[in-house]
Amino acid sequence: MSRTVNTRVVIVGCGIAGLAAAHRLLKAGFHHVRILEATSRSGGRIKTGKLGDDIVEIGANWIHGPSEQNPVFCLARQYGLLDPESLTPENQAVDIGGHPPWVPNVFSSSGRKLDVEDVSPAQQMFFELLTESSEFQSKGGEPQASVGDFIRSQMLKHAAEKWKDVDGQSRSLRLCVISNLLKVECCVNGSHSMDEVGLGAFGLYKTLPGLDCTFPGGYEGLIKKLMSELPEGLVSYNQPVRCVHWSNTDNRETPVTVECNDGETITTDHVIVTVPLGYLKKHHSTLFHPPLPLHKLHTIQRLGFGTNNKIFVEFDEPWWDADCEVIYFIWEDEDAMVDQVPDLQASWIRKLFGFTVLKPTERYGHVLCGWIAGHESEYMETLSELEVMRAITQLIRRFTGKPMISPRRIVRSQWFHDPWTCGSYSYPGKGCSEQDLDNMKEPLPLEGSHSKPLQVLFAGEATHPCYFSTAHGALLTGWREADRLISHYSTISPSELPKSKL
Repeated sequence: MSRTVNTRVVIVGCGIAGLAAAHRLLKAGFHHVRILEATSRSGGRIKTGKLGDDIVEIGANWIHGPSEQNPVFCLARQYGLLDPESLTPENQAVDIGGHPPWVPNVFSSSGRKLDVEDVSPAQQMFFELLTESSEFQSKGGEPQASVGDFIRSQMLKHAAEKWKDVDGQSRSLRLCVISNLLKVECCVNGSHSMDEVGLGAFGLYKTLPGLDCTFPGGYEGLIKKLMSELPEGLVSYNQPVRCVHWSNTDNRETPVTVECNDGETITTDHVIVTVPLGYLKKHHSTLFHPPLPLHKLHTIQRLGFGTNNKIFVEFDEPWWDADCEVIYFIWEDEDAMVDQVPDLQASWIRKLFGFTVLKPTERYGHVLCGWIAGHESEYMETLSELEVMRAITQLIRRFTGKPMISPRRIVRSQWFHDPWTCGSYSYPGKGCSEQDLDNMKEPLPLEGSHSKPLQVLFAGEATHPCYFSTAHGALLTGWREADRLISHYSTISPSELPKSKL
């Protein structure tokens, strides 16, 4: 422990990755740890809000795969933040493969409620192709560059072979269902289009067993618990970082300095950078001096980072079935299998694939969560709440054929225009490989350098090799980088230790 007492560590960002790193370091005996947070709150993309009296998740929504392998689930259980139902062995054993078995209601743009039989052949074929898309990562030889291209080409082939005896209208409707499912996948992946998601790298994402669950009191409850265990004053809020000055020269004595926007300069031994990939994409050229190595820059460019927003809508009474968990809207003129709109201003609302139903009703009343990804989602952020509510109202009235439906109120997320995130979460873009995810987590200076090791370390969901885009992935990367430093100080000789500045 005495070896780590004088080591100074600055963590940039107080999201779950930064908090996880701080916790781990403090437990290991690092006494000089400081978190710099650009905003006035901790939690990053974990953000709980209110819709009237209801708690809604503006950011992270579910614990994906709530089982023993998921550290977010284990912490939430330890802190007593979950429903008893989420803790049952049955719940943890279910393996949904990333797609919950929700009970659907399906509506079409001509105002009809569709039968499950109308859409299930298309859904079944789509999920088979999605599974196939994830297999190229291990076997190679991907026939197309993107998941979107692959699914479209295979669907046309399968439709011609397997649906040749189906009447034209039914076949057209099934292809429209594929358009809807492509929009669903845009939300799942946080991409503008599935044409931007790399086919070869699609299978890098791994799911955990367990039926996705939520926090009854809000996801931010987990952040509050983690914060309560940190020493007072460890986090500096409203403290954006302008530049991280590191050294790639032979001088091992040169310390790392963190320059803040307000002019404060902090001398430190190590910096753990946990900013979102969207922020890195936009600011990497000014955030690091000297600049990041070329291969790391290319990785930042290749990895995708898109926008997935939510629109929570409250109603006086439900217009969906009591057992319904998800609502899909099928546009009957989208048999070209499209997942983007030609005219943002006129038809952005078409990108909203439908709604998930907030359950249980006793807790939430009649609240739906609409999902919309991509540039259409970014455009939605620029509209007033009234304009968004008007568009949602027209959409629902059209699809249900019920002209009297009126939402009581709405609240929506706006992640793209948040200057500290610039979007929602990461996905593997076209041309991405496993190597890119290794590059993301590689510390500076690079291995083999004669300058002081581990000056700049990288954490956050986009740096996890298989749980990117998740809160548990982010948390694991915070632990990983803390462990990297702990391991470093347990193996170096006393003469190499930082000298006390006290």
